[in-house]
Amino acid sequence: MFSSVFGERWGIIDVSVIASGFVLRVWAGGAACGVWLSPWIVSLTFLLALFLAFAKRRDDVILRERAGLAVRRASERYNLDFLNHVLSLLGAVAIVCYVIYTVSPEVVARMGSDRLYLTSVFVLVGLLRYLQRAIVDSDTGSPTAILLHDRFVQACVVGWLLAFVVIIYL
Repeated sequence: MFSSVFGERWGIIDVSVIASGFVLRVWAGGAACGVWLSPWIVSLTFLLALFLAFAKRRDDVILRERAGLAVRRASERYNLDFLNHVLSLLGAVAIVCYVIYTVSPEVVARMGSDRLYLTSVFVLVGLLRYLQRAIVDSDTGSPTAILLHDRFVQACVVGWLLAFVVIIYL
């Protein structure tokens, strides 16, 4: 019923609903813990969730094109060219959003450092590696598997954490 009402737009609504669910979780977590959330971190949550949802849809398209498997009906309106552009766009906007988050006056004041932007190097190269896995290797079916098995992505996460700790606490 929902897809018949929205027709061709269903695929974009599908991933937007998923990303909105992650934003609701972040807001709920912030409220439960009494933590103020920067609008930039909320925006970043939406962008990254949208990025990962589209990456999974890209995997659906690959399964449809290579093996003839229809995983999700919403994926019927996608093709690899569109999804590659979407992933590139969302990745670029997410990086910009992250940098703005790290230099926003509220975050600088809260964290006590104006050098948080230095951590964006790890975010950028980690995202580029994920795009490489997606576009070159056609391997985006499980972001969790990539995180658990890709040493480069793991190094980016560890580098980001270490840089963050050094900048904030040392």
